[in-house]
Amino acid sequence: MPQESTPRRESKRTVQQMVVVGVIATAAGIALGLSIHWFPKAASTQADKIDTLWDVLIIATVPIFVLVAVIVLFSILEFRMRPGEENLDGPPIHGSTRLEVIWTAVPAILIIGLVTYAYIVLHDIEKAPAAGNPERHVAVTGQQFTWSFEYNEGGKKFTDAQLYLPVGESVKFDVRSKDVIHDFWVPDFRMKIDAVPGITTHYRITPKPNAIGDHDIVCAELCGLGHAYMRQTAHVLSKPAFDAWVKKKTTSAKAPAGGAAKGGAVDAKAIFTQGNPDTSATACGTCHTLADAGTTATTGPDLDKVLKGKDAAFIKQSILQPNAVIAPGYQPDIMPTNFGDTLSAQQVDALVQYLSKVTNK
Repeated sequence: MPQESTPRRESKRTVQQMVVVGVIATAAGIALGLSIHWFPKAASTQADKIDTLWDVLIIATVPIFVLVAVIVLFSILEFRMRPGEENLDGPPIHGSTRLEVIWTAVPAILIIGLVTYAYIVLHDIEKAPAAGNPERHVAVTGQQFTWSFEYNEGGKKFTDAQLYLPVGESVKFDVRSKDVIHDFWVPDFRMKIDAVPGITTHYRITPKPNAIGDHDIVCAELCGLGHAYMRQTAHVLSKPAFDAWVKKKTTSAKAPAGGAAKGGAVDAKAIFTQGNPDTSATACGTCHTLADAGTTATTGPDLDKVLKGKDAAFIKQSILQPNAVIAPGYQPDIMPTNFGDTLSAQQVDALVQYLSKVTNK
């Protein structure tokens, strides 16, 4: 029986080497990819499905990357130009129709499979809860450079600068923007969607039982100079704690936010924490920390620090002309400049007196 020629034996040995290296590299790559914690804590039931999709993509794509990388590296090693071959042409070859069909069909089948699975995941995470199960709607409004959240609990509407959710209940976000395109994203929930002027977008999540605690809210769309400061907090509470929070908010929201209280007096603290819904005046607490109001936002300066020792004239100027004096570490044009239009003179004066009092105790 005739022996195989030396070039044929060497070619077969090279293919065997490539297969061995490829299998080892693929196994190591998949193991490494699955062992890395790519994402923060999964705080919603949708997050688990998305994380599984990510793992499937790693398992499917690592072998493709290894295949291409191994072929390229072995081709460089085996078919590189040697000294004295600078002017030589390669041998004439003919393409393999079978090989071309394989490398076209296999990726096509893989892509179709992954797209189908991704569609199933997307359909699953967007599915509304079964009839009879509660679902909460929260209206999310983005504007430079803050988020506000409107609730309708038992027919009572109120707005808050922070997001509060009960654990284990589905919530549908109705997302909109007052100015430019933003992107509402809670990394721990995995879901994100653009807030686009003129339209309302939606997505839903269900906080997991182990999600009780605080979760960052960020804007994932470059929206201006203050984009990096457009951060707030999603608070996931137990059901009793959430009900207590709602009761507190609906009780304090009986009088119009920022409106006239008993005797015609303006509730300056309500202006700070809730804004003025009648004129779309943003709540100061959506951007600023103030101990007396219980706000902890960091989009703007900490008012307990920057207003300490300041007189009423400075505070009023900071409200009506926010770019006149910029606090160290912050950029101009972060704070809205239209409070002179969205708040009455009485409301501005009341807010000035309130801030002067609570920051200069």
